[in-house]
Amino acid sequence: MHPRLLKTFLAVARTRNVTRAAAEVNLAQSSVSDQIQALEAELGAGLFTRSRQGLELTPAGEALKPYAEQLLALADDARAAIDVTKAETAGTLSIGALETIASVKLAGWLADFRAVHSGIDIKLKIGGSGGLLRMLGEGEIDVAFCFERSDAGEPDKRFARRVVAAEPLVLIAPPGENRMDVDLAELAEKRFVATETGCVYRAMVDMAFAEAGLGGPKLAAEVGSIDAIAGLVAAGAGFGLVPRLAVAEALDRGAVAEVAWPDPGRSADLVMIWRRRRVQPPALKLVLATAGESFVRPAGARPRHAMSSLS
Repeated sequence: MHPRLLKTFLAVARTRNVTRAAAEVNLAQSSVSDQIQALEAELGAGLFTRSRQGLELTPAGEALKPYAEQLLALADDARAAIDVTKAETAGTLSIGALETIASVKLAGWLADFRAVHSGIDIKLKIGGSGGLLRMLGEGEIDVAFCFERSDAGEPDKRFARRVVAAEPLVLIAPPGENRMDVDLAELAEKRFVATETGCVYRAMVDMAFAEAGLGGPKLAAEVGSIDAIAGLVAAGAGFGLVPRLAVAEALDRGAVAEVAWPDPGRSADLVMIWRRRRVQPPALKLVLATAGESFVRPAGARPRHAMSSLS
């Protein structure tokens, strides 16, 4: 069973749709179908059936799934073991991060890291928290940087994680609203701009409101990015509760105002997550070794090396 076929099989099993799986593994839909058929022919069993909800795993597919995951993980371990025999200053490092963390926190560090370890080829991928964990589990990235979700339940035992910073949450409002005496009852009547349900930023907002006894926030709009939240708040659409690092520049420019949130100590843990392996790739070991107080810059600090594009 070729790893390529197993990776395609897992993509179809996860998305339950050939079109979405094809986009995930960067193949044409016909190629995805051909690979699934080739795997079924090799195993002598059908792996999927169709239903109204999409493609469903057959009993044979359910039986194959954990083995496919283990085989791909073992292949990654084998590559890492070979890399260890090479020079430790060479190799490839694939990093995944939320867009805000990449641009504000990692940009300068990546330039500095690359200057010291010039033999390491660095790749940076941007995604949402769920997508980053998926890529991490499938070996597409070596390490992910995102915010910890306090409502995520039990952590995935496949992954190790380390908190590298605690980012304060700030309540932002349209310019001129920078008051220090807003109480919970008044906030409960305000409209908020937030990301969609399921996003880590939205989880922060919902959790903050729930713990303050306010129920859910009244929404002015749901948007797809922190930049969009800052823009809508600046235009007067409502308030927003976001990590300070995401709006530090907008606050500096006076595009939005900061309002005192009744829970001033609230923060979000910025975590570094990597997959547990028998052997860690040398490039990743270097990253893990440098993780500490100087690994990510303080919120609002300007990187020494500007990076115009992180996508």
